[in-house]
Amino acid sequence: MRLSRYFLPVLKENPADAQIVSHRYMLRAGMIKQQAAGIYSWLPLGFKVLKRIEQIVHEEQMRVGHIPLLMPTMQTADLWRESGRYDDYGQEMLRIKDRQGREMLFGPTNEEMITDIFRAHVNSYKDLPLTLYQIQWKFRDEVRPRFGVMRGREFLMKDGYNFDLDRDAAIHAYNRHMVSYLRTYERMGLTAIPMRADSGPIGGDDTHEFLVLAETGESEVFYDSAVTDLKLGTREIDVDDRAAVADVCREFTTLYARTDETHDAALFDAVPEDRRRVARGIEVGQIFYFGTKYSEAMGATVVTPDGSRVPVEMGSHGIGVSRLLGAIIEANHDDKGIIWPEGVTPFHVGIVNLKQGDGSTDSACSALYAALVAKGLEPLYDDRDERAGAKFATMDLIGLPWRITVGPRGLANGKVELTSRRTGESEEVSLEAAVERVAQIYANL
Repeated sequence: MRLSRYFLPVLKENPADAQIVSHRYMLRAGMIKQQAAGIYSWLPLGFKVLKRIEQIVHEEQMRVGHIPLLMPTMQTADLWRESGRYDDYGQEMLRIKDRQGREMLFGPTNEEMITDIFRAHVNSYKDLPLTLYQIQWKFRDEVRPRFGVMRGREFLMKDGYNFDLDRDAAIHAYNRHMVSYLRTYERMGLTAIPMRADSGPIGGDDTHEFLVLAETGESEVFYDSAVTDLKLGTREIDVDDRAAVADVCREFTTLYARTDETHDAALFDAVPEDRRRVARGIEVGQIFYFGTKYSEAMGATVVTPDGSRVPVEMGSHGIGVSRLLGAIIEANHDDKGIIWPEGVTPFHVGIVNLKQGDGSTDSACSALYAALVAKGLEPLYDDRDERAGAKFATMDLIGLPWRITVGPRGLANGKVELTSRRTGESEEVSLEAAVERVAQIYANL
């Protein structure tokens, strides 16, 4: 994409109402525009990152055998009355009536609707296990929407639901989700710590939330520093092997990590003193096992091998897709702007032409652009008639991981400058070497 043809409404000054880094940089980088309190339009740059994150979530869900579908955003109140949650959920639920006076709601979550789908189409244990998921917009009427997409009212969320015959199978589904979530966050360049948590209005006894460490996090976290060194990396894990999956989950949850210091304080005291850490965390996902809470209330049963009929065991599992974008910025930025991890960057590399209109630099930039596209990459070519300082400032603000700078002086020696946004380090290389280096970086992801 040529920047002269792109819609990138960057701001030079920090918006006065933006309190945290991600909100400031998303507005300044032209990624979002507020339409109402906690409700945003996603402009082209922000939308590209959102789709990158969404794609990673899809890939990791399907990698472990989960099946995508799409449910409507509007739900009937009758379904929620069946489960007993309609009156219990609270004022975060946006309740409305259609023109016939039927009570409806804008879905904050989908346990009732997915249970209704299941009971209509699944009757036998032979159809289990089954995990269905979607990535869909949701609405929760936050009393104080703030911090941009971190605490908005409308948000994009992945919500998945498992159906299993017995508790052991349902716990395996729970563990399988934990592994898939850990890998999802790693691919986004994040370290997300799984912590036992409260289930809130979802319900159930077993739940973990995933927190990304960041100075602006809403939760105080007490943890063993060794937990941040754990990585799945390229480990191949057979997700159908219950013992292997359970072992991985134990590995990531045995080291102490809690959202308050009073709960299991003795366990935190047992952590070696040089490994005790206190920080802030941003919640980016949560998994739940709640057994038969919804299936019993709504009659979602299956016939067992012995011919009896039992309610299915269930769990639900969510990732805040739009919230993740803000969390990534909170964990990856400096005083110049965003620093995107390679896995989620909107463009793979920026090309800066230091002398727009000069035949040799224009030709070299066009050749670079074509070579990068041929490698399957998306470059952003700043071909504007702007001074160099303004071009560098824009590239730093929008945070592309790599920049190739093309100027007459370097070209006289057959060189361009390749710069890492994260480290700031630059080196002069040939045009061909710059293309190969960038292509290899992304090939290794």
